[in-house]
Amino acid sequence: MRYYSQIYIVIITTLMICLSGCTTPQKQQVNQTPSTQQNSPENNQPSSQIKLLNEEAVKLSEQGQLKEGFQKLEQALTISTDRGERFWEAVTLNNMGRIYQKQANYAQALQSYQQALLINKELGDRVQLGKTYSNIGYLFDIQKQPELAIFFYKHCLINREQARLEPSLLSAPQPDAYSITVAQTYRILGDKLLKQGRVAEAQRSLDLLKVEELQGFASGVRGNQQTAKGINIIPQETATKQKLEQTLDNAVELGKELTKLRKIPPEQRSPQEKQRIEEIVLTQQKLLKQFNDFIASPPVKAQLDQISRAAKGQNLDLGSINELRDNLAKLPEKSVLIYPLVLQDSLELVVVSPESVPVHRPVKVTREQLNQTIATFRQDLQSPRRQDAKKTANQLYDWLIKPLENDIKLAGAKQLIYAPDDQLRYIPLSALYDGKQWLVERFSVNYITAASLSNFNTPPKRNFRALAGAFTKGNYQFQVGTQQLNYAGLQFAGQEVESIATTLPGSQKLLDQAFNPQATIPQMDDYPIVHLATHAAFVVGKPEDSFILFGNGDRIHLQDVANWSLPNVDLVVLSACETGLGGKLGNGEEILGFAYQMQKTGARATIASLWSVDDGGTQALMSAFYTLLSSGKLTKAEALRQTQIALITGKSPENNPLPIAISSGFSHPYYWAPFILIGNGL
Repeated sequence: MRYYSQIYIVIITTLMICLSGCTTPQKQQVNQTPSTQQNSPENNQPSSQIKLLNEEAVKLSEQGQLKEGFQKLEQALTISTDRGERFWEAVTLNNMGRIYQKQANYAQALQSYQQALLINKELGDRVQLGKTYSNIGYLFDIQKQPELAIFFYKHCLINREQARLEPSLLSAPQPDAYSITVAQTYRILGDKLLKQGRVAEAQRSLDLLKVEELQGFASGVRGNQQTAKGINIIPQETATKQKLEQTLDNAVELGKELTKLRKIPPEQRSPQEKQRIEEIVLTQQKLLKQFNDFIASPPVKAQLDQISRAAKGQNLDLGSINELRDNLAKLPEKSVLIYPLVLQDSLELVVVSPESVPVHRPVKVTREQLNQTIATFRQDLQSPRRQDAKKTANQLYDWLIKPLENDIKLAGAKQLIYAPDDQLRYIPLSALYDGKQWLVERFSVNYITAASLSNFNTPPKRNFRALAGAFTKGNYQFQVGTQQLNYAGLQFAGQEVESIATTLPGSQKLLDQAFNPQATIPQMDDYPIVHLATHAAFVVGKPEDSFILFGNGDRIHLQDVANWSLPNVDLVVLSACETGLGGKLGNGEEILGFAYQMQKTGARATIASLWSVDDGGTQALMSAFYTLLSSGKLTKAEALRQTQIALITGKSPENNPLPIAISSGFSHPYYWAPFILIGNGL
């Protein structure tokens, strides 16, 4: 009975989200309320004192001094309740819950999180509300109760995505009061949904994970009405929400009254005010008991069982999935969408096609094994002298594509829409090897950052003119982080842009000193294609470390790119960029961040390289690519594919002969594999 008592308290509290998370978000729902702003630690001394006590408590807790840490939190809670510092009261309660949790006192942890949840809802603070839901989800996670963990993690996403409509709320410094990061919440939720067979919900979680990772790398990522929908609350939960709604409204109203009373200094409270505070606290306790009795009733228990069965059977609102299928169906080539999710002990694959529900295929490989193979593969690919690339390419094929072969075949797919995860972002999918041929010889590959949130099927304007800049001579040295970098002019870059100008009449060339930000950036939106034959680097770490180098030595950083306006640009090409600078691999968020920033400018697609090919291979590839694209017969994705095949075989495509000779010396994937297309591949 005690077990059910603990669970039911939490389920009821969680369903509060239905009051605030299942409805269409309005702007006022995500703004900080006046009470939250007034409780900012910079505004008054009590807040600063509470903040310091919480920081000391967290530090002591991390050092294993739980008793001492809890004593600090008791002091903080006394000050916050006496002074009506509701924001900091919730923070302190969350941290108390964390210590209870470490002590395996799960009932008390739950009670602390529950109290924080009520305060956050009262304040209308979506950010804190979402993170408190994450704490509760994690509490049930460590107790091996995945259904409840999923339920609460979903509510974290709902509130987080509604808060994303005001990105400044997410970018503001947040106190440390949470068991795991928000990105971990998204990732864990996706994992648990997949393991329960709830693939449609998992697909949505994976989409939103990409957005959350962007927020972690480049703050200020704004959401939209599509992202603000969060993740579906299945229909069977609606009835429970309606039954609880009035009770929860009463609890919030009581909380607001309590906040006003507690803003009166204790020594100035009248006897009537003191009595009213006691009455409110007692009434809230009675309401929680009513919640427990309601949830413990047989009809509600039966309904919860029904919810679990229905969700596992995919009996849920598939509106967003149907929209995604429609987008796939509108593409000129049969396509499937592939999502890998890299977990500690497994690789989880999700494939979506126009005709079927999402399919989940688990692969037994650890993150460590996968990352070691990725690192080896990159080394094999980045040296044309290494002839063993096919071995690791085949191993990665067995993990990433082979489990999906039948699904891809049934869909009749000719194109793979790919949303890579973690370090998979550092390797080209097209360079996987099935034992007989490279993947690019079977499929075109179109990368996207968050498939169901991106418009990847809008036809481009067929106007082939380019603004082509090149860094051909000179030498520039500068420091990025702890690395001293030295970049020399690209030997073949001049020929590269000359070939583009010849192939695409009406194009403009900018070389070396003339290729500078002041002359280049204002002209970009006058051309449907912007081609930059220069060094660029996506650096693990802060966004300001990633850069594009211009011919005069100036650098434009990733954050500066966000200020560009390129609504008329169909394609941006960076032909000599590199990732994993210095051999350091992160989780690939810098690649995701670059693609996002380009998308934010209005440009529909980007071609970038995962490593720099500093010789005639790039010039040959780009010449062939623009020749095929300018014919108007092929999409960008297919033109890139046929170009890569031409380099592999040393022959022109049969149906699209090239007016230039292709050397057979470019067959190694070092030359053709690094170029990936991100965004709209049409």
